[in-house]
Amino acid sequence: MTFSWSGADGWVRLQATLDAMFAHVEDLLVDEIDPRAAAVLDVGCGTGATTLAIARKLGPHARCVGVDISEQMIALARRRAAGGAVEFVVADAGRHAFDPGAFDVIASRFGVMFFEQPEHAFANLRTATRGGGTLRAVVWRRPEETPFMTTAEQAADGMLALPPRNTDGPGQFAFADRGRVLDVLAAAGWSDADVAPVDVECAFPAADLDAYLGTMGPVGRALAEHDETSRARVVEHVRPAFDRFRHGDEVRFTAACWLVAAVA
Repeated sequence: MTFSWSGADGWVRLQATLDAMFAHVEDLLVDEIDPRAAAVLDVGCGTGATTLAIARKLGPHARCVGVDISEQMIALARRRAAGGAVEFVVADAGRHAFDPGAFDVIASRFGVMFFEQPEHAFANLRTATRGGGTLRAVVWRRPEETPFMTTAEQAADGMLALPPRNTDGPGQFAFADRGRVLDVLAAAGWSDADVAPVDVECAFPAADLDAYLGTMGPVGRALAEHDETSRARVVEHVRPAFDRFRHGDEVRFTAACWLVAAVA
């Protein structure tokens, strides 16, 4: 993934918050993994939560490998593995020379939307999968279907110079179009592709909202270039826009996703 992952530092600092936020997405993906799988590759594994969850499901005799371009996130993932059998690799999964047919399952939680050349990347992942092996990935649907993800940038309009969301190139919503996902998989040589809508309930502690707003997404990345006073002013301005997502001591929203499945 040659897409510049400028948000890696934020993912490391907010690891616990983000793991809580996406816990049900993780559960969805792990449930899709064949319990008989002997080797699984988790693409865009980040700080390792999904890879570790898959390893817990499959047990010590399965090989579970997480791959990500971020050295920071992989370093944290390795610390979390604490010497266990899970492997973590710093690499561009779309180009890395995995052993042909090495994996039974290619899995990903929000990690495959950042390839600059997705057809080539998915062809590379297919080569790494044994014949009859499977792909299981969760990606985002259209941004307007998950308003939580764009509320901060809308509320900060006029306060920060933010680039427009790009749904045609690498990025969070690159696979929002179901037809594009099917076309990419077909071009990459995957068979029996299915892209099904799933809505997943997400939540995290309301006490973490300010840290999230000041760190994640386009607003968080823009604020990294500002001083503490400016950051606090923007967060103060943006926070009320999230009142509709606050429920007591939690922030809750529904993640509109595609569950992607295919066969090598």
